[in-house]
Amino acid sequence: MAENKIESLKKSWQENTLAPLVKRFGERKPKFTTSAEDMIVETVYTPVADDGDYMEKLGLPGEYPFTRGVQPNMYRGRFWTMRQYAGFGNAKESNERYKFLIAQGQTGLSVAFDLPTQIGYDADHAFAEGEVGKVGVSISSLRDMQTLLDGIPLDKVSISMTINAPAAVLLAMVIAVGRQQGVSAQQLRGTIQNDILKEYIARGTYIFPPAPSMRLITDIFRYCAVEVPKWNTISISGYHIREAGSTAVQEVAFTLANGIEYVQQAINAGLDVDKFAPQLSFFFNAHNNFLEEVAKFRAARRLWAKIMRNRFGAQNPDSWKLRFHTQTGGSTLTAQQPDNNIVRVTIQALSAVLGGTQSLHTNSKDEALALPTQKSVEIALRTQQIIAYESGVADTVDPLAGSYYVEWLTDEIERRAEEYIAKIDDLGGALRAVEEGYIQREIQDAAYRTQRAVEKGDEVVVGVNRFQTNEHHEGELLRVDETVRLNQIEALKKLRAERDPAAVNAVLAKIEQAARDPQAALMPLIVEAVETYATLGEICDTLRGVFGEYTPENWV
Repeated sequence: MAENKIESLKKSWQENTLAPLVKRFGERKPKFTTSAEDMIVETVYTPVADDGDYMEKLGLPGEYPFTRGVQPNMYRGRFWTMRQYAGFGNAKESNERYKFLIAQGQTGLSVAFDLPTQIGYDADHAFAEGEVGKVGVSISSLRDMQTLLDGIPLDKVSISMTINAPAAVLLAMVIAVGRQQGVSAQQLRGTIQNDILKEYIARGTYIFPPAPSMRLITDIFRYCAVEVPKWNTISISGYHIREAGSTAVQEVAFTLANGIEYVQQAINAGLDVDKFAPQLSFFFNAHNNFLEEVAKFRAARRLWAKIMRNRFGAQNPDSWKLRFHTQTGGSTLTAQQPDNNIVRVTIQALSAVLGGTQSLHTNSKDEALALPTQKSVEIALRTQQIIAYESGVADTVDPLAGSYYVEWLTDEIERRAEEYIAKIDDLGGALRAVEEGYIQREIQDAAYRTQRAVEKGDEVVVGVNRFQTNEHHEGELLRVDETVRLNQIEALKKLRAERDPAAVNAVLAKIEQAARDPQAALMPLIVEAVETYATLGEICDTLRGVFGEYTPENWV
């Protein structure tokens, strides 16, 4: 019997794409089997017969259109990065939590910052009262960042930071700490979220108006392409769009529309798409509708590949790849019967793995009640490890491919997302759609429909609107001590007394001057500023003085 087209292409892929990768990096095991040692699990499975559009729609792993994953062998080489989101109180407390997580097998850090840090205020600012260290770690200066990363080798551990409006400042601090550790910026690995559009859409931790915010983002793209090449300069976030109440289709559509806007703005600023696009990354949510979520990830990957190749003309295959981090759905966690959240998180995490995520955070069971305790964080991490080491789902690439339902869902999510993107294009792009409130209204309508369905009982949430009990949570809850702010204020007083005020004032003056010149580079000056121990608030206030602050339109 003659070899069919797919078999021929697969053989070529095995010889030319897969084999060189395995020869260079190896795989986790010499061979992969089921519980029966003679039942060998292959790297990838394809249709036994040529069914027409297989190669166009799915292709082979590590090749366009990347429906089946961005790496030829995916998790057979190494597992996804297990990156638990953590941060609370002061830098010392958070550093201890990071070291605990690393000791438990975590392979990357994900830093949560408190609200004052997220909106560019030092801990001693009047607006910071009551919020210092509450939903993340308080970082006001390079000294705090030094404490936060103390004993963590930046040449070995990647750092992801959920920071947006002041992302340039926090990245500058990591660069400075790296230099002090003897780690060059060229070696640093990590991600800054740096996605301001979704802040206007869904989250609200913005500082500056859209135009200067986009300038800062493209400035980071330009700087990192040369100085910090292994760093992901943006994590275009669907997570918070989904948390605000969007559907899975809307999450894909609005996230990729934001991505299109960032790429276009960077091109407009004179950047070469193939120089910055490989440093773009994405951040998605994982919700409870298991197969829809798997299909969502596959559809997003395929659609982005088409956008980058066909719309923007990118030539480098790395520019076509949608690489993403996943976090399980915070909005799905319930205060009622919190142990049920362990099951929810397991289902969500499994969907992310089967969908081909590059890194993963699993929420803790008690996060609907408070910041997670060390014990609940450990359970959340163990959930990932059990999926990785015990379930077998990581032993072959994209194991749900070929399911009639999953493939239909993948196609349908892609089609509907394309319709949304076309509508946004008609409005003038994502930035214009945000300014007009279109995206916000679409999300609000979806959130309202979902909430009404829960209230009417049409959509079941176990323990909330069905199968309720009268139990109350009696376990330990983590509370942040109110003395954290007082200690941070004292630390800032000490810092300002010890630093060179002339050096600080001089570099802040240079930042102000550069901010007034649309062509001037800001990132090198911000790195210089943090190394003089200018604070986060001082740098952001300097930029506020030039850029102003964003006030949303009354479209609600």
